[in-house]
Amino acid sequence: MFWIIAALLAMGSCAMASAEPDVTLAPVPDGIHNATLKDVGDGSYEIVTTGADPFVFLKVTGGSFAPGLHVLAFECASPQGTDNFQVYVFPPLGEETSVTGPGLALSEGWSSHSVDIAPALARVRGTPEGIRIDPGNHPGKLIRIRNIRLRAPNAREKQLAAQAEARRKELQERDRRLTRYLKTRFPGVITKVTVDRDTVEVRGDTGPHTGDLWLADIPLWDDPTALERSPALTAVNDKGAFTVRLPRRDGSRDRLLSRWALVVRKADGLELRSAPRYADAVTPTRNVPEQRPRTKKGLGGFWSHKGVVSDLDDLGISAVTVNILLNGLFSTTPNEGWTPFQYGGKTYYANEGSLKGYDQILTETSRRGIVVSAIILIAQGHNAPEGSWSRIVAHRDAHPSGIFVMPDMDSRDAVMAYAAGMDYLANRYCRADGPRIHHWIMHNEINAGWIWTNAGEKTDTLYMDLYHRSMRLAHLIARQYDAHSKAFISLEHHWNYTPEPRFYRGKRLLELLADFCRVEGDFEWALAHHPYPDSLLNPRTWEDGHTDFTLDTPKITFRNLEVLDAWSKQRAFWFEGRVPRTIHCTEQGLNAPDYSEKSLREQAAGMAYTWKKLKRLDSIEAFQYHAWIDNRGEFGLRLGLRRFPDDADDPWGKKPIWYVYQAMGTPQEDEVFAQYKAVIGIKDWDEIIHRGPIR
Repeated sequence: MFWIIAALLAMGSCAMASAEPDVTLAPVPDGIHNATLKDVGDGSYEIVTTGADPFVFLKVTGGSFAPGLHVLAFECASPQGTDNFQVYVFPPLGEETSVTGPGLALSEGWSSHSVDIAPALARVRGTPEGIRIDPGNHPGKLIRIRNIRLRAPNAREKQLAAQAEARRKELQERDRRLTRYLKTRFPGVITKVTVDRDTVEVRGDTGPHTGDLWLADIPLWDDPTALERSPALTAVNDKGAFTVRLPRRDGSRDRLLSRWALVVRKADGLELRSAPRYADAVTPTRNVPEQRPRTKKGLGGFWSHKGVVSDLDDLGISAVTVNILLNGLFSTTPNEGWTPFQYGGKTYYANEGSLKGYDQILTETSRRGIVVSAIILIAQGHNAPEGSWSRIVAHRDAHPSGIFVMPDMDSRDAVMAYAAGMDYLANRYCRADGPRIHHWIMHNEINAGWIWTNAGEKTDTLYMDLYHRSMRLAHLIARQYDAHSKAFISLEHHWNYTPEPRFYRGKRLLELLADFCRVEGDFEWALAHHPYPDSLLNPRTWEDGHTDFTLDTPKITFRNLEVLDAWSKQRAFWFEGRVPRTIHCTEQGLNAPDYSEKSLREQAAGMAYTWKKLKRLDSIEAFQYHAWIDNRGEFGLRLGLRRFPDDADDPWGKKPIWYVYQAMGTPQEDEVFAQYKAVIGIKDWDEIIHRGPIR
């Protein structure tokens, strides 16, 4: 959730379209209601709502109201989010001079939020005197806010506004087609697609069809529900079972990234007679042995901290995640120190300096036999220069509120540039010798996609269509080099519930992914789940609300991990109905609100509680704890096994949870854990295990 935000913010903000200087604003200390206000001292303010009608008045600290300045913008973070966000401009102070928009998104790191208040400004009598913000209608919401300003709409906001209506209608129609497509039973079938070094073999059955049939090559960026053309049509002369062999490459294009379908020609395009199918098997160019974690113990967001890398050994770490932000690694233009490489007939450039940093990290893990899962992230591209790698790859509909974005899987140029980057990484790191990446976690917490994998406002079906294609791309490219590499879907702890309307239910996204695999051929995807406590602020996870022991639980946290295990045992979600999905818990931790003895003991107790559940669940292969070390950029949270590096009393100090983590799975476990039973309020660890049915 957190890690790489600082790097993203350093990329800068979009230039304003108005010559007028921004109006800067700040909360008024005595202008609050049903809330508390605290100046944190770092340029940000902390608001905690205490009633059902919270509001905060803002005062102007620089600039003045002017025509054209009508976007209220700020950065915010809230671990709970809010149900709506209303802005009042006065005089007069009333509903007619207010604008209500979507609530603040759930985000533990800084994200951008903006509200166009032009309709309210148009009704103000005379010159505006001030602004009031109303963050929802519920007490108990914690909000951090900074850089509050009134500005002109930026270029991206103008572009999105101009495109909004036409794009909405286009996507609405595509959603209807896609929903119908996932339910269609076609007369023909593609049964298997095999890709080796030089050829593609497609097997299928025409079914009862009579007349001319064609095998269509459908590139990853094309929409099979509205297929106008194919770059290559091959006549299928056999009726019933057939086999077609084709060259793997069509000019510079690699057909590894194609789907294959039976079609008939129509006056207005091509009509499907079978569902399109991806490659089922890819012959790897290397003999890379499978490697699985020796134990469940892992670390999330690993990087080489000199002096404490020994924790990998001292804690018995078997698996880690490593964050890879693609934007800083690849370019479409040459730069000093960047290595040119070819993909798909185009030249791209790789940042050799940054990649050497990953070499160093992965050398530390590889020589210890640690399994590495790379988290693939793509930053916003709308600020990047035209024609740049970042601008090309970022999704065309991505809203600037998102910290990270979805790749644009509907654009040939975007898919090719994205594939070039992924192929470069897989070629470099999918190997038996040297620095190795074993698996690929595709983007971050996609059920909270508005923040972490933004593709604009999309239905869950449209969103999964994009994400599924991104997963397939990573899977197919990695399998060229490593037959055991897997693409993981990343989900946070909201399971059958969304905290705000632009998020998605994790359970629903898994169902949709299974639907796409049923229609277009299965692949060996895996699940990266983040079972944080109900409240990230509270380490007493055994008291979690919003959890039950059913498959429809609102959240899956440490308290009800057994639900994740029960989900994994449903054959409907197994690979080809015969192999259970691999599950890693790749980002989750427990907060110590401060460094008091009570807080540190509760954090450690939460980990002991979690481990006693986790060790019994054979479906969960790895547990990569977040965070290794407390981080000042994580919204005041202290999730780490170690203290802040700049802590005044004990920099880098090992917290009690460090010793719990070290003891997990060792002969010392029960001895170290014993003191935490009283914190939880139990006499025996068996008391925390759920043994009833989960339905």
